[in-house]
Amino acid sequence: MLDILPPAITRTSFNVFPTARLRPSPFYESAVAEGMVSASIYNRMIMPTGYGDPMAEYWRIIQGVSQWDVGVERQVQIEGVDAAALVQMLTVRDVSTCAEGQGKYVPICNHQGTLINDPILLKLSDQKFWLSIADSDVWLWAKAIAAERSLKVEVTEPDVSPMAIQGPLAEDVVASVLGDWVRNLKYFWFKETELDGIPIAVQRSGWSKQGGFEIYLRDGTQGTKLWNIFKEAGQPWGIGPGAPATAERTESGLVSVGADTDDQTNPFEVRLNKYVNLDLPDTVIGIKALREIAAQGVKRHQLGLVLEGELPEPLGFHREVITHEGAFIGEMTNCVWSPRLQANIGYALIATHGRIGDTVTVARKTGPVSARLVDLPFL
Repeated sequence: MLDILPPAITRTSFNVFPTARLRPSPFYESAVAEGMVSASIYNRMIMPTGYGDPMAEYWRIIQGVSQWDVGVERQVQIEGVDAAALVQMLTVRDVSTCAEGQGKYVPICNHQGTLINDPILLKLSDQKFWLSIADSDVWLWAKAIAAERSLKVEVTEPDVSPMAIQGPLAEDVVASVLGDWVRNLKYFWFKETELDGIPIAVQRSGWSKQGGFEIYLRDGTQGTKLWNIFKEAGQPWGIGPGAPATAERTESGLVSVGADTDDQTNPFEVRLNKYVNLDLPDTVIGIKALREIAAQGVKRHQLGLVLEGELPEPLGFHREVITHEGAFIGEMTNCVWSPRLQANIGYALIATHGRIGDTVTVARKTGPVSARLVDLPFL
């Protein structure tokens, strides 16, 4: 069987047309210098997705240590006497016990209970929070809610840009730069500090299940310097560039809001039940709708797919229809070749009568393909 990952695009160079509508991160020049060959647009920014050797990038995150430009994870800063109140209104998870220096995964829903973002909340103080967001205009959403409810709070976008160090050897690299204190950081907890005159916050987090840290740069003029410090320190451990675009995220069961969800998806449908607290007050946006959904019963759920076939065939721009015994039951929202499973794998967002172990048919570009429904995560 083939042991390859298809590149996102096949050309080895590309041009980006400069425009004020599109913003590079402070690490963009470093990513270009590392040999970036593919990128996507995320939060109106350039997100690197590949550096020309997909297999090396995949195994680096699985077995070693990978350095990512994830400056596209923009921060929404909420500050003021009503900051904590606004944060709780925005998320359907109870954050009342969140301590200073702690982070939490906090689903954000609209008034209909639809999942619109799933940021990481960082509590800097009782009156100052960051939301490290996925791809959508949470800044506008938060400002609108604050104004509509006459809250005493300022919502801004601070000069903060994350860089991720991910993989099983990431802790050794970060500790070699910052000290062994980072080994004691609990998951999602963070600490503000300084490195060679560069203000940063260091959090044990990142969009992989292989372990790692996100280094929140707090001075956008020093992106290249910060990148090079970790690049040079990581050489003994074989550090190299990467991106949150490998099969690892699918194998690990991580959800990508906006890709694995649609404009009607609620948190229950994509395995986020444990992050929803239905006893929160009605002032929390979407909580009343989620109570009704829970009472009526969820209509769809997310399962894994293992597809037949021995050639990599990633999902294109469109989701692919899934049928069971000739009847439509949902869609495949992503698909990628898994080197460890030696199969194309993906996620199914389907009706709840679709069960683990069922054989279904996916309408692929090359024709119908048989697939088996499985539990998540794959690994």
